[in-house]
Amino acid sequence: MIVPQTRLLAWVAAFVPVAVAGALLPGVAAPAVIGFAALALLAGVDAGLGRRRVRGLRVSLPALVRLAVERPGAIPITVKQERQRPLTVRLGLPLPGGFRSADEVLEVALPVGTASRLAWPCTPAVRGRFEVLRCHVEVASPLGFWGARAACACRAELRVYPNLAGERKRLAALFLRRGRSGIHAQRMVGHGREFEKLRDYVPGDTYEDIHWKATARRGKPITKLYQVERTREIYVAIDTSRLSARAVDGEPALERFLAAALVLGLAAEQQGDLFGLIVFGSRVTRFIRAGRGKAHYSVCRDALYALQSGPETPDFDELASFTRLNLRKRALVLVLTDLSDPVLAEAFRHGAELLCRHHLLMVFMVRPSGVGPLFGEADAESTDQVYRNLAGHLIWTDLHEVGRRLQHRGIGFAVSERETLCADLVSRYMSVKARQML
Repeated sequence: MIVPQTRLLAWVAAFVPVAVAGALLPGVAAPAVIGFAALALLAGVDAGLGRRRVRGLRVSLPALVRLAVERPGAIPITVKQERQRPLTVRLGLPLPGGFRSADEVLEVALPVGTASRLAWPCTPAVRGRFEVLRCHVEVASPLGFWGARAACACRAELRVYPNLAGERKRLAALFLRRGRSGIHAQRMVGHGREFEKLRDYVPGDTYEDIHWKATARRGKPITKLYQVERTREIYVAIDTSRLSARAVDGEPALERFLAAALVLGLAAEQQGDLFGLIVFGSRVTRFIRAGRGKAHYSVCRDALYALQSGPETPDFDELASFTRLNLRKRALVLVLTDLSDPVLAEAFRHGAELLCRHHLLMVFMVRPSGVGPLFGEADAESTDQVYRNLAGHLIWTDLHEVGRRLQHRGIGFAVSERETLCADLVSRYMSVKARQML
């Protein structure tokens, strides 16, 4: 399509007095008609040339653009023309909902024979997968009477990941280790459980470390030596059921779960352990076996960035059965869910009895808004506030009872604040690693 520009409107406005004079004075009518015909002819030819200019433009976007929530980013755009002369082009990019940009239109000067590359600045506000399907271009006609516009088909996938910058700042002491600089000796509790080798018996070795079969074959006492396990399997089970959609301080709990899982993946990579994922709701929807490396972390991140909460109720028995069948080696399983409902808490306890015999199981949840001890907050200012505080106290008491019952079966349970969930998760993982609980 073409749209009139200011220059054309100015010429038309200039001919208005001539047209009025031609209507009133018979001698001026013929020149007025000729002038308007010449202007119309020029405008028509100019419009045709402008359309030819815009047809020679080619706009392309990268197939994949990665961004982070609330972090300024940019979408690369490549513009190329077929005509052998400089050209100025105005670009408009229709961004998906949830994206902010300070620029509505960008102007680029295209040189002769080369493509121009520019970056469209934007800041995403929501996590997920989005698409850009077209880019609008506008080129001025040769005489400047018209602006020729077109929509160029170009597809780009925008992947918006959780923003981990704030969490990494809180855990900077862990992520700033480079090589061996700044590392201090850390006491490891226990002598390890991973078999290393056999050696001759030395006075002082315990009888339980003697390898009796090797002793019988060699005719002398042989002792088993163990080493501290350096590589462990860490799994994070993320609940995407209706429980994860509950808002905590205006943000769904699922957002905190995803950020905590990715931060723990970075911590496990830093410590040399294997990291895996389990995503479940009414059934297990995704399973990524534990691994390590940048490629493996990218797979885990791509599996999480588009997750959304569903309306179903979590099936903890299905989670326990799936985990028991697929994880043969003892592993640390960290479950991110919400056990503030007593019925679901009892269902989780029943399903977890199958897991806690073979794996080290821990449960983390975000403290719901208003849940806490009755006298832990400021004084109530109204009767309604008293009842709300009392309801929060009852839920807080139930959570303590849930934690006590899980602790009796060797299952860890923690209720974290929204801001400290990532730090609590990594802290508990480091404690398990230091105490050789696996």
